[in-house]
Amino acid sequence: MTMSYDDAGTSGVQRFEVFTGIGRRRDWPEEVRASIVAESFSGRETVSAVARRHALSPSQLFTWRRKLRKEMEERGVPLRAAPVFVPAVVEAAPADEPVPTARRPIERRRSKVGAVELEIDGVAVKINGGADAGVIAAVIEALKATR
Repeated sequence: MTMSYDDAGTSGVQRFEVFTGIGRRRDWPEEVRASIVAESFSGRETVSAVARRHALSPSQLFTWRRKLRKEMEERGVPLRAAPVFVPAVVEAAPADEPVPTARRPIERRRSKVGAVELEIDGVAVKINGGADAGVIAAVIEALKATR
């Protein structure tokens, strides 16, 4: 459909939309903002889930968190403690205890339905038992053609 813009500004308004809801800019009181950010740091749920519950964009909540972290660092107060690693202690096994041996790999269960397995130039294909002979032949030809 082609629209002519020759009469731009001369015709009356044909459509007028009023947007309400989340799309508008909101001014959050500091106390509410602080409680939402604190809730997002609780670790009980994801930051995105907290944002959705408060009808916020997750990016907005991440911005608030980043600003809080920056303010706290400027004051010299770490917001979260740095990760702590627990030292590993390795002890030799006593001589009277048997040393565990490596397990044998678990054998795959074979299905009762027959299957065709092909390997051509390092490409492996498995065709289950219900396949038509024409399909199998087409797969083989396709693998040969790619060499």
